[in-house]
Amino acid sequence: MWQRIISIIVKEFIQLRRDRRTMAMVIAIPIIQMSLFGYALSTDIKNIAMVVWDASNTTESRELIESFNQTEFFTVKYYATSYEDITNRVESGKAKTALVIPPEYSQDLHRGETAQVQFFADGSNPSMSVQAMANASLIIQSKGAEILSTTQGRAVHLPISHESRVWYNPAIQSSIFYLPGLVGLILQMLTVMLTAFAIVREREQGTIEQLNITPIRRGELIIAKLIPYIIIAYAQVTLILTTAVLVFNMPIRGNLLLLLALTALFLMFSLGIGLFISTISRTQFQAMQASIFLLLPSVILSGFFFPIESMPRIAQWVSAALPLTYYLRIVRGIVVKGIGIEYLWQEAVILAAMGVVTLTLAAFRIRKSLA
Repeated sequence: MWQRIISIIVKEFIQLRRDRRTMAMVIAIPIIQMSLFGYALSTDIKNIAMVVWDASNTTESRELIESFNQTEFFTVKYYATSYEDITNRVESGKAKTALVIPPEYSQDLHRGETAQVQFFADGSNPSMSVQAMANASLIIQSKGAEILSTTQGRAVHLPISHESRVWYNPAIQSSIFYLPGLVGLILQMLTVMLTAFAIVREREQGTIEQLNITPIRRGELIIAKLIPYIIIAYAQVTLILTTAVLVFNMPIRGNLLLLLALTALFLMFSLGIGLFISTISRTQFQAMQASIFLLLPSVILSGFFFPIESMPRIAQWVSAALPLTYYLRIVRGIVVKGIGIEYLWQEAVILAAMGVVTLTLAAFRIRKSLA
């Protein structure tokens, strides 16, 4: 009995060794994913982009700004001259926090009075905003204690106080952050997995030869393959959004039609990459493995869980190549912030370009497979 069992085991390993694509996935996928995720995963919030409005423009105000910039928590990237400038930077997603120093800041310090500053955090990412406010408070208190130590006991109160405010999500609800992200994540997962089996299933069932002898043209076949999945994808979007709104009370503050229109750009990539995977896979198992290889980095590195700014540089480069990164900015911008296309056009252009490239590659591979 054991001899027969061992013979089957040896045969299975021989078949796996001969199937180079499967062996490559078995060996390469764990190594690549462990390297990427182990390098990128961290709950520490670092390098948060900050916009500063220094209305005082004095030595004291610049010292306070430098106190923020010298830490690993904040990076001063932009300077503003009004609240409107600050709003534009935060709504566009370029800045996650803002510091406002009033004109009388330096005068209040010299008079021994408490100088007031304002600090704002983008609440669309609750964990980031909470840590940002805590770190900002520590930095301001530390700077105040430093100033107090130079007064030689002439002051009895901290010389600097701050007013903190969270934008878009004052209650700091984590669901406001994760629910819109789930729209993109679930949509990509389902559409990629479904279309990844489209051609390979025909090949396994032997029906791809029947398609070759039908009068349908290859371009018509590609369109016919895509349309059902487009309909299914929009049905999924409707179900996901309806569930999020009715069950979890997720607000949609922006234009729903704009969200659905920009979703089409994201679907171009998801459907295209799914079909491409289907053409390069010989079995449905290989198609599933290739889909997972794409989906896991999208979950970890797209900004779904962790701020991209806090990731190492190499992880940020990978994130910039993931379409889900841009779609999450779109869906969170529309749903949470209520912003329009004037802030999202760059993400839309990038998604459109990625969609065109993947659909073109998929069409070329389908033509080659059918030939």
